[in-house]
Amino acid sequence: MHLVRGVVVATALVVSVLEPAHGQSSAAPPDTMAERVLACAPCHGAQGEGTRDPYFPRLAGKPAGYLFNQLVAFRNGRRHYPPMNYLLAYLPEAYLKEMAEYLASLNPPLPPPAVPTAAEEVLVMGRRLVTQGDASRNIPACSSCHGPNLTGMEPGIPGLLGLKPSYISAQLGAWRYGTRTALSPDCMQVVAGHLTEADVAAVTAWLASRPAPEERRSVPKGTYALPFVCGSQPQ
Repeated sequence: MHLVRGVVVATALVVSVLEPAHGQSSAAPPDTMAERVLACAPCHGAQGEGTRDPYFPRLAGKPAGYLFNQLVAFRNGRRHYPPMNYLLAYLPEAYLKEMAEYLASLNPPLPPPAVPTAAEEVLVMGRRLVTQGDASRNIPACSSCHGPNLTGMEPGIPGLLGLKPSYISAQLGAWRYGTRTALSPDCMQVVAGHLTEADVAAVTAWLASRPAPEERRSVPKGTYALPFVCGSQPQ
């Protein structure tokens, strides 16, 4: 079902990019990025806020550099999801940057946090890993890269709030097993490689239960120092 819907959506966006309207009638919608990315709305929401499907994440307000990196990764096949690979296959980088900048400019409210279903000790473990890490296993705190409020940092570090538990778990699993990669040095793959299944479950449960901070947007580049060099975040 996801594949069929994704292909339909992909076709709509590719047509809108490759065949811009000329001599639009008064009834035609304006040829703006806001109109064009409505083709993404069935999966990611009209304002990029995400939808009820847990595997289609929120895009709104994430750093433009991060969004651009992911669009390029799908276009070039480094990330694997056939509808997205098809959708982006023929789009030039200038257009992908414009799309990323538009999505980054959106700021709809975050959804309510998930009601925790994990045991209290699991949530405590998740909070510890996110906020303190585990130096004995070379696991830095998630907050050391994604920020004290977990809202991310420009230009390439995304926020971690407002995501469904299944999506967080799936992405951590993809990093652990190498099916999702980033620019070298791929710091997320290194960090996730130190996580156990229990760690992933704990981090997922705690992150998904966090309420929205007062300021949802990512902080400017250089607001805090990263614990190591990361290829997707230029220094």
